Amino acid sequence: MTKGTDKRLRVTRRTVLEGGTAAAAFSFIGSPQLALGEELPDAETPPGPVTVGLRINGRSHVLTADPRTTLLDALREHLALTGTKKGCDQGQCGACTVIVNGQRINSCLTLAVMHADDAITTIEGLANGDNLHPMQAAFVRHDGLQCGYCTPGQICSAVALLSEHEAGWPSQVTADVAAAPALTDAEIAERMSGNICRCSAYPNIVAAIRDVAEGGRT
Repeated sequence: MTKGTDKRLRVTRRTVLEGGTAAAAFSFIGSPQLALGEELPDAETPPGPVTVGLRINGRSHVLTADPRTTLLDALREHLALTGTKKGCDQGQCGACTVIVNGQRINSCLTLAVMHADDAITTIEGLANGDNLHPMQAAFVRHDGLQCGYCTPGQICSAVALLSEHEAGWPSQVTADVAAAPALTDAEIAERMSGNICRCSAYPNIVAAIRDVAEGGRT
């Protein structure tokens, strides 16, 4: 390199052959350039574990975990509540649906530390001992499951759905949002659209929800 020339690393055949491939690549894409032999800066130190109190199915749990742990992974991997399933892990399938403070959420899209002292209900918390929740019994009665993988999320979503309907919440297909929506098959299908059943047991799922909504057997 002659006097007065730019002393930043340039992409040449020599620099590549001399082992400067990584630095040359940085120079080529316009990133901050490094002198030969200079090391990349250290990556940011990951956060340490945090402790959070969770109320799940009426019981208190103390969890110490990475703050980036999702509620889904906290349930399954730390608290052995494996009824909640991991499907897509992207909030698309609904298999991980749980009920938090009366509302259904995708547990894969939220962090455990965000739910300190919230009332969390999973599929394990719906039954009363050996007595199934009415929605669980209706799913069995109407054969609303085949492989069963999506069923915990379907049932949790269906339980919350009835609460939303009773509260008068409209849906995308509600014709008159100022009136109490009728729980038609179209309403049920729309309200359950976030829960995918790859076995396509949808008609039976709708029938089970309608049964409970109309006061079916407990």
